[in-house]
Amino acid sequence: MSELPQIVKITKVQRETGEHHTLFFNFKAEAAPGQFLMVWIPGVDEKPISLSKISKEELAITVQCKGSWSKRVCGFESGTKIGVRGPYGNGFSTEGVKKAIIVAGGCGSAPLMPLVEKCLVEGIETKFILGAQNAKKLLFKKELIEKLGDNLYITTDDGSEGTKGFTTQTLEELLGKEKPDCVYSCGPEIMMKGVLDICQKKKIKSQLSLERYMRCGFGVCGQCVMDDLMVCKDGPVFSGKTLSESAEFGKLTRLKSGKEVSLKEFGDWRQC
Repeated sequence: MSELPQIVKITKVQRETGEHHTLFFNFKAEAAPGQFLMVWIPGVDEKPISLSKISKEELAITVQCKGSWSKRVCGFESGTKIGVRGPYGNGFSTEGVKKAIIVAGGCGSAPLMPLVEKCLVEGIETKFILGAQNAKKLLFKKELIEKLGDNLYITTDDGSEGTKGFTTQTLEELLGKEKPDCVYSCGPEIMMKGVLDICQKKKIKSQLSLERYMRCGFGVCGQCVMDDLMVCKDGPVFSGKTLSESAEFGKLTRLKSGKEVSLKEFGDWRQC
């Protein structure tokens, strides 16, 4: 792990949906599912981005083209050089897990893709709930169908594909029939709060990956503080037990300025 950016070359750019691009690059590092990189675009900014592909030969990130930084990244082609440092944070743990349900909302499926790979390699029985606002925004759908087949459950808010409704509704239905060893989730925080509440009610362990505004990535600047924790260092993956004791999870977050905003009143502004 380096705290100075390493310049790497993008080897491939893959368009996933109309607004999601995956960038592969020649950066070899020991990384775990759920960890993230700080990605630096010279003259623009540096942002934390979860790893969506992990292999011995290369790593990849998946970016949603919605802001000035990400739109710049989405315009990159093979051969473009960027700066990366990391990987940082705590990832997902599969220790003792033989049966898992993974819940993804929007671009939250990106950091969960390496977890799917890990589960399959370890022989863990895996079901995946993939949710999005509409069919056009279902990220990694084709790849998940190839890997999981009938164990993939699709939900869309508008009913344009799969079940009309929310991922939490499908999760409740599955948990009414079976009990996994762990439920994993990433996506809009309001959705994950629903996932946590369901798991608490059913007495099922969970691990959830959070997003907060970050500057350093390794616990120095304090920008990503949540309660007395720092999401970059203590997370971004937290146990359901830890989050159930949080006064802030699912209730408020902080803007770049440090101002606290209510998720309920302001809306989940990081929604994918």
